[in-house]
Amino acid sequence: MNSSPTSGALPCLLLAAGRGERMRPLTDTTPKPLLQIQGKSLLQWHIEALVAAKTSRIVINHAWLGEQIELALGDGTKWGAHIQYSPEETALETAGGIRQALGPLNPEPYFLVINGDVFCPGLPIAAFTSRFQAYVDGGAKPLAYLALVPNPPQHPEGDFYLHGEHVSEKPITSLLQETKLTFSGIGIYHQSLFADLKLGEAAKLAPLLRSAMAKNQVFGEKYTGPWHDVGTPQRLYELNQSYDPK
Repeated sequence: MNSSPTSGALPCLLLAAGRGERMRPLTDTTPKPLLQIQGKSLLQWHIEALVAAKTSRIVINHAWLGEQIELALGDGTKWGAHIQYSPEETALETAGGIRQALGPLNPEPYFLVINGDVFCPGLPIAAFTSRFQAYVDGGAKPLAYLALVPNPPQHPEGDFYLHGEHVSEKPITSLLQETKLTFSGIGIYHQSLFADLKLGEAAKLAPLLRSAMAKNQVFGEKYTGPWHDVGTPQRLYELNQSYDPK
């Protein structure tokens, strides 16, 4: 496996293909990642953070009402980005969508992925990718590098354990009281993680991650900055009421 990331900033895939069932009726007429907080869509918040981190090569996948996403964002020129799109006739789930987007992403061999429906203003993308790069420069060959966050109220049980730099689905020992963390939807992946997936078929990400975790090939870190899963109309309303962009 080639372990050297691309020179310069990693390309980024923004996941925007979901139907957003829990956000209905808002998502009956608007794709979830175009819903706004303080006058900017969730996707625009991500794009601005990526450009600030010198990441200008962005791919956005879409399915439900995807034409609205392309009309709203265009080619990204207004933000200093270069945006391409990976359309899906029906949503291919996370791993299937990533597999479909590998062509326009053209990773060498790593790439960044961010869920389009999370709100994380001020996300330190450059620092996140630099810490990942340090592991690779030190000889590590991760298939994934994940940002894990403290468990939000709607997901108190968490997803994975963080043991030093390694991410696992199991505690290191049953004798210790370990607490799981929640996967943020932000990660860096090696393209070979998706090599066995058939192009155009739906596939979930979690089984691929669990398989890689069993081989100690998933690294990660805990992120304690602002992060919100904008999963319901109430959460969207509360963020618009409480978040001060200043």
